Amino acid sequence: MEPHSTILIVDDDREIRSLLADYLESNGYRALTAMDGAVMWKTLEETRPDLIVLDLNLPGDDGLTLCRKLRGQSNIPVIMLTARNEPLDRILGLEMGADDYLPKPFEPRELLARIRSVLRRSHAMPSNVPDDAAQLIRFAGWTLDLTARHLIGPDSMVVMLSGAEFRLLRVFLEHPNRVLNRDQLLNQTQGRDADPFDRSIDIQISRLRQKLGEDARLPQIIKTVRNGGYVLAVSVTVEPTR
Repeated sequence: MEPHSTILIVDDDREIRSLLADYLESNGYRALTAMDGAVMWKTLEETRPDLIVLDLNLPGDDGLTLCRKLRGQSNIPVIMLTARNEPLDRILGLEMGADDYLPKPFEPRELLARIRSVLRRSHAMPSNVPDDAAQLIRFAGWTLDLTARHLIGPDSMVVMLSGAEFRLLRVFLEHPNRVLNRDQLLNQTQGRDADPFDRSIDIQISRLRQKLGEDARLPQIIKTVRNGGYVLAVSVTVEPTR
């Protein structure tokens, strides 16, 4: 666990907010709560949590809308809570930029495990990058800033990435011109294996391609390998920040 990490719980159910806040604080976290999007935005003006637990069904703007808006300005990790274990809910959550999802009802200890996993991945540096050397990774005119955790385009415009998108792109950049299958990508980005109906990697790759300005029908940077997986098909250079 990252000591003293701050978790923002956004849920309109007072009992759930209270239960989760107490549970997280008893496990060493600082917990903040919000009953809806308006309170969430006000809280974000005053502090930057390390992770947001965001309920899908909220009054006013729902969790999907809030996640999409959040992704336009921040890369704070998000775990989406869904009232039903519906594939469509999970897919939409991932498409909006959530890092993980958990269907209700759930055990608090399972959410704690997901939080720890997402925070661990969020704070992890690439294995081939020294901890004391912040670096830039350049590819096809783009630059991934490992410190700011965002993309810089060929036009020098900054492109925000979700935590899941950042980790996925980083894995590709660590293994250029190597075919990676879904199991490998899921294991390295989410610490789990794929099930036959898991589309989370495909969704995240689709989002990455959009942010890289790729033609979905003929991508040039992240290519699909039939019956194999995906490959970053461009050269990569790593250099220290100045």
